[in-house]
Amino acid sequence: MFYWLASLSDGGDFFNLFRYITFRAGGAFFTALIFGFIFGRPLIDLLRRKQKKGQPIRDDGPQNHFAKAGTPTMGGLLILAALTVGTLLWARLDNGYVWIVLLVTLGFALIGFADDYAKVTKQHHAGLSGRVRMLIGLAIAAAAATAASFLHPEALSNQLALPLLKNTLINLGIFYIPFAMVVIVGAANAVNLTDGLDGLAIMPVMIAAATFAIISYMVGNANFANYLGLHPVPGTGELAVFVAALIGGGLGFLWYNAPPAAVFMGDTGSLALGGALGAIAVVTKHEVVLAIVGGLFVVEALSVIIQVLYFKRTGKRVFLMAPIHHHFEKKGWGEAQIVIRFWIIALILALIGLATLKIR
Repeated sequence: MFYWLASLSDGGDFFNLFRYITFRAGGAFFTALIFGFIFGRPLIDLLRRKQKKGQPIRDDGPQNHFAKAGTPTMGGLLILAALTVGTLLWARLDNGYVWIVLLVTLGFALIGFADDYAKVTKQHHAGLSGRVRMLIGLAIAAAAATAASFLHPEALSNQLALPLLKNTLINLGIFYIPFAMVVIVGAANAVNLTDGLDGLAIMPVMIAAATFAIISYMVGNANFANYLGLHPVPGTGELAVFVAALIGGGLGFLWYNAPPAAVFMGDTGSLALGGALGAIAVVTKHEVVLAIVGGLFVVEALSVIIQVLYFKRTGKRVFLMAPIHHHFEKKGWGEAQIVIRFWIIALILALIGLATLKIR
């Protein structure tokens, strides 16, 4: 919205600042951050009154989690409201990529909200049917992938770019849409599985998002893209504004989610943020890089898949408990120890992902 103030500029005054993505990204960040600080406590108080008993705790989970009984969930609403306000105020609203990512985020948020609502009202950890969640998620991802393929430059449409083989494009043809759907839905569910300890998911999400803010800005600028040997996708630079709002909202949420958490993100937040990462990766043609930058989420998801498949085949478990962060809890690691070490891993993976941009 504020971008239109640039039309009042004669080229050398204050209003000219609104033309710059970096300036508007800063505005989106601080808008979302202040929004989170102002509305965080009132939202938590409201959720506590409405939910009464808070998020139900699994009986088979680590024993120390029972101390968290009564903590309200759906705290992801704070992040989503902050990033939506920040995006609508500071991003160019005539940019199709911004709308694709924002609508994917809000679409998965609705799935998560329905799941959280079912858990709270039934006071049981089993919420919305997994099949229903998956089908709706795939439908949202299919619409987003189709829209992105139409907006992509013709030379990149339905193509898969590889991070190290920069001159190589793999034409997936009709299989690109299903591939992109898997990326978006997979990212949403991987972040959802990671969200099991206070502060565990939100910081790696922000680290991955910051990495993709840089990627979006680079591939959206032809000069930077050509210098780095990347495939330019004009218009994606505007996603840096969306990501800045996400990080600002995420920090506002982390203020209240830091151990001991006053509120849980819930599926409302984790599915939405994971979906956002997946959508940004698809839009910027960096789907493979997401697997590196979001490697922590990949490992969390794989730990569940391995545990389930191995148990069905042998009746035994590979991990003491899955997802893998619970395995380390069972081994005696403290919650803060796990969270901080996972943050470090997420940062290292993000730096590796950024390094692929420069390697020719």
